[in-house]
Amino acid sequence: MTLSRRAFLLGAPAAVLGACAKAGGGRAAAPTPPSSATTAPAPSTTTRPGGRSAFVRRGPAAHPTVALTFHGSGDVALLDELLAVAAAHRAKLTIFAVGQWLDANPPVARRILAGGHELANHTYTHPALGRVSAEEARLEASRCRDALVAHAGTPGRWFRPSGVEVPGDTILGAAAAAGYPTVVGYDVDPHDYQDPGAAQVRSRVSTGLAPGAIVSLHTGHRGTVDALGGILDDAAAKGLRAVTVSELLGP
Repeated sequence: MTLSRRAFLLGAPAAVLGACAKAGGGRAAAPTPPSSATTAPAPSTTTRPGGRSAFVRRGPAAHPTVALTFHGSGDVALLDELLAVAAAHRAKLTIFAVGQWLDANPPVARRILAGGHELANHTYTHPALGRVSAEEARLEASRCRDALVAHAGTPGRWFRPSGVEVPGDTILGAAAAAGYPTVVGYDVDPHDYQDPGAAQVRSRVSTGLAPGAIVSLHTGHRGTVDALGGILDDAAAKGLRAVTVSELLGP
């Protein structure tokens, strides 16, 4: 039976949580419904019992939408090309920005938001977050939040840890402490950061494209930029639209 977006998030978390636990053994919880990151106020500080955020790695399959998410860092010129490709295809992206990248490139945040995309938190210095202390994890999340507020006027709605596919309790607690009710993972990963070439990136992503998919990609990589147009063409051929994480998960 197909579930609505709201029912998926609020009434039927077991499928998501079971998949997360099977994949990485981490503890997770049902996500909290979001609103648009480009205009939304600061994230709610409501968390799961024990002060942990929820974790979700894909959206509901009830609608023909996918989320192309990017770990935001690297060459800003390549980012501009990426945004131009997205605009040409009327696609909306979610950029999980590294805080020190935003601080080093102040105009970037506003350029991303001006294209109708959304910004989210991907830590401040991009460490292997599962290997740092609880206090360091909280600092990474809060410093990036502050960079987002400084440059974009919003902390964003979502947190994604660096160097970890399925977060444990320490990371979920750090996200909650920074004000993020939901940690967003992904279920399609082409390993584009290894620079396998545009053809491989496109093929790996397109193979996994299905309603509700959340794709992990990276800015600052030539092959990813060159692959994006083909990925969006392949999505359209499957009847899928690329939307922000906020639209994918929905209210």
